[in-house]
Order: sequence, then structure tokens, then C-alpha cells
Amino acid sequence: MKKSILTLLLLACAGSALAAPQIITVSRFEMGKDNWAFNREEVMLSCRPGHALFAINPSTLMQYPLNDVAQQQVSSGKTTGQPISVIQIDDPKTPGQKKSLAPFIKRAEKLCS
Repeated sequence: MKKSILTLLLLACAGSALAAPQIITVSRFEMGKDNWAFNREEVMLSCRPGHALFAINPSTLMQYPLNDVAQQQVSSGKTTGQPISVIQIDDPKTPGQKKSLAPFIKRAEKLCS
């Protein structure tokens, strides 16, 4: 009886660990100055269930949606967040436009697999 309860408890813990979002930290140094799109020295990237991609400010833990799925979760109130433009910097090569988020989206998508 004790063994079966212990086994069920371990399976429950393992299942919740597999469902946890994947998170990595990336820095300006790692991504390169030309590719860096944020006003922070580093951000955390996260993939949540449903392929919701977020950038996270490590000092405040505020989330910023990187794709439409994440934006929909914020809009519907499933999670909290602010627009990515809050931390995204302007592209000096293209006045009036923000730096590309493509390298960060690509990196965050790898966490989903």
C-alpha cells in the first residue's frame, strides 16, 4: 500500500515537472550587439503550453509576449504582461522601426520542442 502511494506521488510530481514552462536566459553579449533588441542587458525567454513565447525581465519578472499566442493569453487575462515595445529598442539603421525580434522568437521556439 505504501509503495503504491509513493509511486503515485512520484508520478504526479514527474508529470507536473514535464508541464512546466521552459526558460533560458540570453544576454546582449551572447546574442551580439547588432542583434540585441532590448533596453536590458539580459532577458529570459520562455515557451509556455500552446507555444506561447515570452520575454521576461529578470529584475521585475514582467512578461512580454513575443507571438500572437502569448499576446492572446495576456489579452484574455490568462497571464499578465506588458507590450514587448516597452523593452524593445529602436533600430538605428531604420528610423521609426524597432529592432527585429526574429532571433529571440527563433531561440524561444527551440524551447517548445
